[in-house]
Amino acid sequence: MNAIQDPAPDSAQDPAAPTRLDAPLLRIAMVVVIGTVMSILDTTVVNVAIKDLARIFDVSLATMQWVSTGYMLALATVIPLTGWAADRFGTKRLYMTSILLFLAGSALSGAAWSPATLILFRVLQGFGGGMITPAGMTILRHAAGPRRIARLMGIIGVPMLLGPIFGPVLGGWLVDDASWRWIFFINLPIGAVGLYAAARILPPDQSKARHALDWPGLLLVSPGLAIFVFGLARVTAAGNLSGLSGDGCVALGLVLIGGFVLHALRREDPLIDMRLFGRRTFGAAALTTFLFGTAFFGISLILALYFQLVRGAPALDAGLLLAPQGFGAMLSMPIASRLVDRIGPGKVVLAGLALVGLAMLSLAGIAGTTPFWWIEPTLFVSGLGMGATMMPAMSAALADLQHHEIARATSGLNVVQRVGGSIGTALLTVILTQQMGGRDGHGADPVTLGPAFGHTFRWSFALVVMAMIAALFLPRSRSGRPAGEQPGAEPAVLGSKRPSGA
Repeated sequence: MNAIQDPAPDSAQDPAAPTRLDAPLLRIAMVVVIGTVMSILDTTVVNVAIKDLARIFDVSLATMQWVSTGYMLALATVIPLTGWAADRFGTKRLYMTSILLFLAGSALSGAAWSPATLILFRVLQGFGGGMITPAGMTILRHAAGPRRIARLMGIIGVPMLLGPIFGPVLGGWLVDDASWRWIFFINLPIGAVGLYAAARILPPDQSKARHALDWPGLLLVSPGLAIFVFGLARVTAAGNLSGLSGDGCVALGLVLIGGFVLHALRREDPLIDMRLFGRRTFGAAALTTFLFGTAFFGISLILALYFQLVRGAPALDAGLLLAPQGFGAMLSMPIASRLVDRIGPGKVVLAGLALVGLAMLSLAGIAGTTPFWWIEPTLFVSGLGMGATMMPAMSAALADLQHHEIARATSGLNVVQRVGGSIGTALLTVILTQQMGGRDGHGADPVTLGPAFGHTFRWSFALVVMAMIAALFLPRSRSGRPAGEQPGAEPAVLGSKRPSGA
């Protein structure tokens, strides 16, 4: 079978295309970073405050967990719309609107007077937050072009990691020493700066006033993703795969998503262009991102639980113990982005995944008495690998796209990443719960819990190995396309013909 080929990206052969990260491009990147960091920081700050919110409102933890679950469902519903909205209204207008929605939800959440209103306003916040990252990625790819996107992603990825590092610390401090309302109000000054900078710095772009919305696709994929994510949340809460509501929602969500895939392959202008996933580079990058996201989000949850349940650390201390992983990623990400331009993304991503895999093998032997001087360097190595994996894989997917494909491609990549994270969280939680004999771990002997976590990390290692297999198909040359492909080749797409006029 012939290799699936990618099209020549826009400006790929243009000798006049800029290669330097000049000041105008860095200013655009700064605008995108402000919005993205705000949404990431909000998620981590709120997650660490869920238990305190349940106590403050005098409701069960299961009820207050809907503050996070409702936000995730809103994200899953709105992300598929982002590509169409960017084409229809323009990326600058969409980006500013998404920040406005997010700020409105933040202000209302901070002023909430009951659990129901807090959950409702968090859903509104999620509608805005779900569009910030894909819209920002579209803006960056348009501004940078294919020749600068790898280095740019490596630079902007560093401040984006500040949210996972400092979010738990900030959330714990605000809840303990200020007021729970400030975990939402803190977004207002950041968002105001982001809005002002976007209005002044982002260049205007053209919209397509008659760009029709794919209503059948929307009615399949948005409910499908929301039901699927809800089902996974139920599975995570139950800690097993025998719950009728969770399993039924997962199955129904998969049916609707499968229906959307079949619909998108037949439609000329679908909500998410599934034909892109049939290209070698984009498909390999998407699969690598999906599998790595499954491992990464699951690992993050399991590590936090290990520090809390086995080592008895409070939430704030657990966040600080996870910091070496973030610092490792911050160190490796800019270096990896430069190496992508020199040796190709395939080699960089494989090296990054190898480091993560080694860390998971090391953690597979973790116990209740494992010294921190062993755990913390292992997390640092894991972070080095993570920094050399996510952004290089994403930049590889975006580099080989035509200009008109970028908006819907970023929507598709964000859907893949979110679904992977939800699956990883549910899968590893179920495995850990089963290893602990169906208990939640509270009140159990920490010594007996250690092997359960070690077993779960072995599954994480298996997911990383699967991601390495997918990464073998990424380009391993500086040109940015797999060896043997010629510039300008038409893409051979699985399952469909190339749409007319594309």
